[in-house]
Amino acid sequence: PFQATQLWNSIIHALHSQVEIKRRRQHLKTYKNCFTGSNAVDVVLSHLMQSMYLSCNDISRLKGVRVCQALMDHKVFEPVGAKLYLFKNEKETEFEDTNTSLYKFVNSSLAPLLPGMNKDNENLSPEQLCKQKTKRCSKVEELLRSINVHASLPPKVMVNEPTHLLSKRVIDDVWKEQTLLRLLQLIDVPLLEDILVSSVKTKPDCFGKEDLIISNTFLDREVAFCLNLPELDKWLYAAIECLEYFPDEFIVMVSQQLPQSANKPSSLNTYKKILFDIIIKYYSQKKDSLLATQDLDIHSGIIELIEKGKTDQALEASQLYLKLLAPNIREELHRLLAFIAIASESEGYKLQKQFENRCVIIKTCTKFVLQNKTLSKPQAELLTQFLMDNHSELFKTPLMLLELTSRKLESLLEGQDPDINSGFTFCQRVTTKEYEEQKQQTNQYLLTLVQEMDNDLTIPLKQKKKLV
Repeated sequence: PFQATQLWNSIIHALHSQVEIKRRRQHLKTYKNCFTGSNAVDVVLSHLMQSMYLSCNDISRLKGVRVCQALMDHKVFEPVGAKLYLFKNEKETEFEDTNTSLYKFVNSSLAPLLPGMNKDNENLSPEQLCKQKTKRCSKVEELLRSINVHASLPPKVMVNEPTHLLSKRVIDDVWKEQTLLRLLQLIDVPLLEDILVSSVKTKPDCFGKEDLIISNTFLDREVAFCLNLPELDKWLYAAIECLEYFPDEFIVMVSQQLPQSANKPSSLNTYKKILFDIIIKYYSQKKDSLLATQDLDIHSGIIELIEKGKTDQALEASQLYLKLLAPNIREELHRLLAFIAIASESEGYKLQKQFENRCVIIKTCTKFVLQNKTLSKPQAELLTQFLMDNHSELFKTPLMLLELTSRKLESLLEGQDPDINSGFTFCQRVTTKEYEEQKQQTNQYLLTLVQEMDNDLTIPLKQKKKLV
């Protein structure tokens, strides 16, 4: 039971030390010191895979979500934003594994809020304290077993050293390396230069800085009606999420066109038309698409997987590729894909009378996501449609990548050569001596081949030069 408590403690410590906590904006409101649901699941899965008494084969993302649900139920962290107000009158809040659901720690201290703790323990005798601790540990063990995460705990097994002993740069390098290696397993990329440089090139970040204040009070006032609707309109919310990446001139443009009242359905449709037109106008004026044109080889590889019907591999390759993008570009792409996915629904707001919403979105928004003259228009539209249809899964970390990264970080912590076992093998390792012998043999064979061609009288001189 005490080792179950140790696992519980280590999970909470991993969350506190590894989730990305920062100020975030959602629905035109700012929330400090929060993290996303999908980031929490990534951290929990990565930590569990490094525990020696847990088998990697027994861990799925669903179980990671169940662990996060248990942590939230026991007040380790709580939801923030609209989600908190939606569920404030209900007994339980459902944890969401998405990039749009925000959470914050209930207690800034790293001390875990274990089940069964109370402030009266100070007055108990040593025997009573021991019984209380054993009882509390048993509750933790029962909790972990109930969510199918905690395997049978062997005696005297300790959790591996936490990854925070490694520098952030080392951890980031391992993540990038393993992401590239796994991506190269799925698609054929002839040259890596563009991937190593262009894909991770950071564009100017117009979001998330501490000194950033969107001071368009007239916009906040006009948009406030949207946040106070009796029923949440996901179409409007998705559109507003996109606006947060727009320059102030477009925000002012929106506010000047807003209707004075939104009590009627016709007013809501007018509002949606204004938002849709502004989003289209903004991205139409941008010179660059969100996906870098230098990454054509990756885009072509993903398209080839889609055309062959290998959708699972195409999804994983897309997830890996997006992890190589700068965070602000990835977040902007996520918001745009979420919006166009909702706007493309046939039962939603009608974008054009003569065409279906899905057709309008694909034809209009493909160039915003991807612009490349080498790709045909049907190929570009196919990739955009695939990304749009899978936007809810697209920004999650593949389980295979978590496993490979955890294995390498564990090797680094234990002082082993991290390159001995990468999780997959393309070649067989040889010694320096073997390499030099093979190199000499190769040179000798080439020389012999040239001599044989030179001595062959049936081959014309011009042909010999060409062969050489």
